[in-house]
Amino acid sequence: MTAVTGRVLDLFCCAGGAAMGYHRAGFTVDGCDIADRPRYPFAYHRGEALEYLAHLIETGEIERYTLVHASPPCQAGCALTVGTNASQGWGGTHVDLVAATRRLLDLSGLPYVIEQPNGRAAIRKDLTLCGEMFGLGVLRHRNFELGRWATPRPVHPRHRGYVRGHRHGVHRTGPYVAAYGNGGGKASVLEMQRAMGITWTDVREELTEAIPPAYTHWIGRAFLTARQEVFA
Repeated sequence: MTAVTGRVLDLFCCAGGAAMGYHRAGFTVDGCDIADRPRYPFAYHRGEALEYLAHLIETGEIERYTLVHASPPCQAGCALTVGTNASQGWGGTHVDLVAATRRLLDLSGLPYVIEQPNGRAAIRKDLTLCGEMFGLGVLRHRNFELGRWATPRPVHPRHRGYVRGHRHGVHRTGPYVAAYGNGGGKASVLEMQRAMGITWTDVREELTEAIPPAYTHWIGRAFLTARQEVFA
């Protein structure tokens, strides 16, 4: 059994893809999300994430945490919204919570991680992780801003081929599945579960929003290494 090495606050947690990775790295994890998440596999608070974070800071309860992970809604800046959807006139207006999240995280005084997909989200890309780095069946590139800690960037390996499915009128086959949307050759629920290593939810919406636990398992271990080096 992995020894417990600290406690992570998982904000905008959805169904717990990030949480499971931190858990596997040895952390106790507490989640917070505005929606009901009965499949979240760890302790969970339902509420608005930034209001909850502000409450924890004001009451001093934030001090029980070692690290904060935040995945604020990505629709305002993700590649799909600012690319295909914008060009076709699809979608609506989305609120960008990245800056507000960062302000509170800075106020917390804790090390933190902000996660966003590729696109125009205004975060530093201190890390970019990809499913190919972990031998997964998705690419699912994600960028991470690291606050109050740092770690070397891993090498991004060459992709082995295309993401399977239709894109801009062209159908391709490849070793990766499209774990987003529906139709057009997108992955089934079972394919997404297998490709990302997520077994505790079978809700499509939760799977399409999740990051593979392998990413935060890597980040959690990197954080522990960085912390040990500081105190060595």
